[in-house]
Amino acid sequence: MQISHLVRNLKLPVVALRGLVAFPALPIHFEAGRKSSITALSTAMDKDQLVFLVTQKDIRDEEPSEDGLYTIGCVARIRQFLKASDKSIKVLAEGLYRAKLINYVNTGRVNFAEIERLDDTYTKHSYNYREALLRKVKDEFEHYSLILPGGISNDIMLQAAANDEIAGLTDYIAANIPAPYDDRQFILEQLNPYTRAKMLLKLLSKEISLQKIDNKISEAVKVQLDDNQREYYLKEQIKAINEELYGETSDESDEYFEKISKLNASETVKEKLLTEAIKLQKMPQGSQEAVVVRNYLDECLSLPWNILTQTKNNIANSAKILDRDFYGMPKVKERILEMLSVYSLVNDINGQIICLYGPPGVGKTSIGKTIAECMGRNFARISLGGVSDEAEIRGHRKTYLGSMPGKIISAVKQAKSSNALILLDEIDKLGSNYKGDPSSALLEVLDGEQNSAFVDHYIDIPFDLSKTVFITTANSLDTIPAPLRDRLEIIELSSYTREEKFNIAKKHLVKKQLKRHGLTTSVCKITDKAIYDLIDFYTREAGVRNLERYIASLCRKTAKEIVENKSVSVKITSEKVVQMLGRHKYKPENILENDEVGVINGLAWTSVGGEIMQIEVSTVPGTGKLELTGSLGDVMKESAHAALTYVRSKADKLGIDPSFYKNQDIHIHATESAIPKDGPSAGVTMTTAIISALTDRPIRRDIAMTGEISIRGRVLPIGGLREKSIAAYRSGVKTVFIPKDNLPDLEDVDQIVKDNLEFIPVCYEDEIIDKALI
Repeated sequence: MQISHLVRNLKLPVVALRGLVAFPALPIHFEAGRKSSITALSTAMDKDQLVFLVTQKDIRDEEPSEDGLYTIGCVARIRQFLKASDKSIKVLAEGLYRAKLINYVNTGRVNFAEIERLDDTYTKHSYNYREALLRKVKDEFEHYSLILPGGISNDIMLQAAANDEIAGLTDYIAANIPAPYDDRQFILEQLNPYTRAKMLLKLLSKEISLQKIDNKISEAVKVQLDDNQREYYLKEQIKAINEELYGETSDESDEYFEKISKLNASETVKEKLLTEAIKLQKMPQGSQEAVVVRNYLDECLSLPWNILTQTKNNIANSAKILDRDFYGMPKVKERILEMLSVYSLVNDINGQIICLYGPPGVGKTSIGKTIAECMGRNFARISLGGVSDEAEIRGHRKTYLGSMPGKIISAVKQAKSSNALILLDEIDKLGSNYKGDPSSALLEVLDGEQNSAFVDHYIDIPFDLSKTVFITTANSLDTIPAPLRDRLEIIELSSYTREEKFNIAKKHLVKKQLKRHGLTTSVCKITDKAIYDLIDFYTREAGVRNLERYIASLCRKTAKEIVENKSVSVKITSEKVVQMLGRHKYKPENILENDEVGVINGLAWTSVGGEIMQIEVSTVPGTGKLELTGSLGDVMKESAHAALTYVRSKADKLGIDPSFYKNQDIHIHATESAIPKDGPSAGVTMTTAIISALTDRPIRRDIAMTGEISIRGRVLPIGGLREKSIAAYRSGVKTVFIPKDNLPDLEDVDQIVKDNLEFIPVCYEDEIIDKALI
């Protein structure tokens, strides 16, 4: 054995491989469970990620010594290092070059090896000899693949066919055939590529002969069995093979056969899994392909094939659960009870996919969990935010490195029943790119006519999702693709009022956080005024998520005070809130103190609820320019131009100089300039403010308005009326002008808001002017 290139004084951590052989320039995937191997790998990761992989002679040897290892191995670089469980890790390494073990050093913690690099040594041969040998190796490999049950994957065969380098080809084939590890070790030890190719041909010839005997045994066993005993036939085939070739059976394979036989699945599913179990039995225990098949079988066997939980149909009890967990929301609760009633009558969930739509923090995800409890179904949640790869829904092909099932099958596995309730959270935040459109994959999942045979790319077996209840959540409907939105039935959860937030905090959030922090109501008392201060001065949101965070912060600080000062109890008042949380984060949304010319209260809707938006208009001598500031969007700018056109058309009637647009500049400004604003609903607001500025008539401070304006002065309908009315009520507004077409939307406005606001429906801007201007 000659060494063409010698690397001296190279000392690397040693990992002994059991039943595996690492080859240069090829990836190797294995699990490490021995403490010495894990320590060696960790040491390598802390340095240059280089490790010496060498095969042990006896796979039963738990801690092999130097004599128990082959002298020739492979230096490899660690590419992935993942924790598989508390006792093992998964490793992906890339072979670099052959090396010889010169000296074995046991430091007590990590085993090191002093190695010499071994390079290929070529003998002189003619071109025709080389081509003939290359062709013979490829032909023999193809022959072996054809007679092997299940064959060898197309990717491996194509890559071998495209490889015209004799050294690399022999290593590649040796690494990818299920031959005994000692035979493959012998090939690794050959430094002459031509000698290596000849040894590989001998090995392939031997394996082909054994496989032909294997096939004869299969035929002999098949004749003895009836057609109705296909499941048992496969077991008998393995026993016959083991008796003929190995004299023993695989405990691992027997375990898989037993699990498959007990599986409550169709014969098609069992046949597929039995085929994979047969492949596993014939592979070396630690080979990369065996790991792939083992993981595949584990995933398939862990799925709840036809496992159903006992569902509940007690509507009265469901109503109690909803009232227990949620305050208010009568229409939402009524719709959920209607859905549960339908399920109890027809026991069919196809075609009813509910989408809980509303701003963040209003309880969409929590409602999904409660519906699962009402129905007596197991619950699983899938977060779709940021998902842009279709494979995350359908899964990856199991032939890919690191492949796994998609989110749908993983959720079913987590729920442990095939009639679970699965929540598809944040469906509006799906993305799409060159890897595919995940929303298209969801179309099949949510279609009751198709999901009875949903095929995940990893499992590659139809799985019945028709008994699974799917509920989705979204913050915005605009970003949901139209075909997907068409399958959803929208239930809107709107913003909470101040009183609703108070009751939710008092009845739910405070109790929850006191329990979580080891406190009781006798030890920590939060006054009503303190809760209102948290709502008014520390949070500005549609839901109660931040409110709960601040209550948790008060509980933490209270616990610290009790422990440090040995206090018996702490009473949290408004003053104590400021002391604990610091100064107020928000100022009250109060209206102006005086009636002013050109300043008006507009109403805006955002993803976190309604807001008061003041519009200011000022006129200055100029040339008739219209200046717009305040981070206004294109639609809002067009509304300003429409408002100005209307005012010009009504100038005589309003007592305005008809030539004002020639000698006066008009500046329209929306406050809070840092926040982008858009939409047509501020049209009437800007129109009224322009008229006020040009006529020098003040606008009533206690009014607000919303509505789109046309150039003929018609007030057109808008959206988000409930949130806008809550903002007006919160700010102390007394009167709100709304489009007459929005009158039906007042049914969705909370009663406390309607009791404190006067809503004036209008069809034209003319109806607003005399009531709004002084």
